Amino acid sequence: MKQHTRHIAMVRPMAFGYNEQTAANNYFQKKESTVFNVHELALKEFDTMVALLKSNGIDVLVLQDSVSPPKPDAIFPNNWFCCNNGLIQLFPMYAPNRRLEKHKQIIEAIRSKTGVLLLKDWSAYEEKNMFLEGTGSMVIDYVFNIAYACISARTNKELFELFCKENNYLPISFEAADAGGNEIYHTNVMMALGEKIAVVCLAAVKNEIEKTKLLHELQTTGHQIVDISFEQMNHFAGNMLELINNKNERLMVMSKQAYSALTPQQIATIEQYNRIITPDIGSIENIGGGSVRCMMAELFY
Repeated sequence: MKQHTRHIAMVRPMAFGYNEQTAANNYFQKKESTVFNVHELALKEFDTMVALLKSNGIDVLVLQDSVSPPKPDAIFPNNWFCCNNGLIQLFPMYAPNRRLEKHKQIIEAIRSKTGVLLLKDWSAYEEKNMFLEGTGSMVIDYVFNIAYACISARTNKELFELFCKENNYLPISFEAADAGGNEIYHTNVMMALGEKIAVVCLAAVKNEIEKTKLLHELQTTGHQIVDISFEQMNHFAGNMLELINNKNERLMVMSKQAYSALTPQQIATIEQYNRIITPDIGSIENIGGGSVRCMMAELFY
């Protein structure tokens, strides 16, 4: 299996906004009381990003969020499903209002697009307060069958290891915290993995044994490390995704904010392997606490 795909799904939201239920452990969210047209700004950023991806040869399946019930985080679908290995898997979500995103209309649209009919639903673990939020909780090396995860309130270690066992992934877990000592809620805000490159905030991994193991796995699988700082992570420099377009060209998608936070040397290192494209999604990032990687769910089929 390849590390990247040119097929992705994105959900156009109907009620984007600040989510009180996820703010408890997502320190990237900012409650902007002075912004009154948040949803309209998000839609404009979303549509512009979709157009940019399509113009660069990416196949984007745009899924429409339902009006009711309102789902403020519907724009981040990679947390609740993944599609690979001939299987669609649904994940247990920490916030009750995010569980509403897993509705039949979207699942059937993914099945129709991909031809993948088999479904594995992990949602029952929500009743046990055990959560694993898809490729937000996990960064997966599809070539070497390794899954990386920082353990948090949204990423249960036991469930992560069970998922890896069933999917034949080697589990590499660690604890990670930001500069203020706050638990990092999703692995994909501190780490991104391409075919030849790994972007990671190593300072966030406090345990030296866990850090050494993480580095060992990344390096022995042939990845060049781009080590980002806490400040760069806070500007979503860890939240990027490698895709391949219709010309077989590797692209690294990161937000304009993330790109601006990187040093010229870091950019040059990434550009050895990928052409960079940079959607401007500042409102989505500030209010939603997620960036471009969270908005794109890969479709492997």
